[in-house]
Amino acid sequence: MKLLMITNCPDVARFAVESGVDRIFVDTEILGKEARQGHLNTVISRHTLEDVRRVRSSVPAGRLLVRINPVHPEIQAEVDQAIEAGADILMLPMFRTPDEVKTFVDAVDGRARCSLLVETVAAANSLRECVQVKGVDEVHIGLNDLHLEQGLDFMFELLANGMVDGLAQILREVGMTFGIGGVARVGEGMLPAELLMAEHVRLGSSAAILSRTFHRDAKSLADIQGQMDFAGEVRKLREVYEQFLRAEPAQLQAAHQTVQQNVGAIVTSIRSRRANG
Repeated sequence: MKLLMITNCPDVARFAVESGVDRIFVDTEILGKEARQGHLNTVISRHTLEDVRRVRSSVPAGRLLVRINPVHPEIQAEVDQAIEAGADILMLPMFRTPDEVKTFVDAVDGRARCSLLVETVAAANSLRECVQVKGVDEVHIGLNDLHLEQGLDFMFELLANGMVDGLAQILREVGMTFGIGGVARVGEGMLPAELLMAEHVRLGSSAAILSRTFHRDAKSLADIQGQMDFAGEVRKLREVYEQFLRAEPAQLQAAHQTVQQNVGAIVTSIRSRRANG
């Protein structure tokens, strides 16, 4: 299981890697994000290519991921600049068609790993064709924007209603490495991390992003060290994942049914609060 952490702070990046995080994620995506998420309680990163350069020396080779903007007229220049700044993996967000994927892969031209962030309905519907574009190395299923586009109340509805199951089946069939969404600490979250780890194993996912709640949206190394045993919490996540790797299929299916039940209760609560609010 690869664990990713979003940060533009060199000290935090170095500490995270030393504490067991596999990849550091610098998020330079900004085009269209304010319109999609500006009214919501979501984090819109303001990372820059200069942040990529600053973080580069803190991250071992091969482990620095940069999310760029969706395909746009200056995509070639943006890709070139991100690679020059030190990106090992480039992630393309908000794509919809295989043609956009090809434009991205051609711009990278083998100079970095190409990761696709599936977070639109059109991308989900054309996933098989998108991942067959030569040069795609991996996929991450993004639950936030994908659930927003569908008008759902809770992003983990996508785990309960079978949509992620369908995407994961396609990715398994073509032999594509993939990850799913984010995860909080063990024992925490509206949907506990233990259940999410079981879903990763059941679906064949091998990557997750540490959510902002994992480290309480801390901005500095002092904040992180002052409020948690970061390495210990990372270790707990891995231990839970490893336990489910040894689980019988019936145990994984039982965990999935619990996810469906919990998601149903959470959605009912969300709708009730909205109706009474």
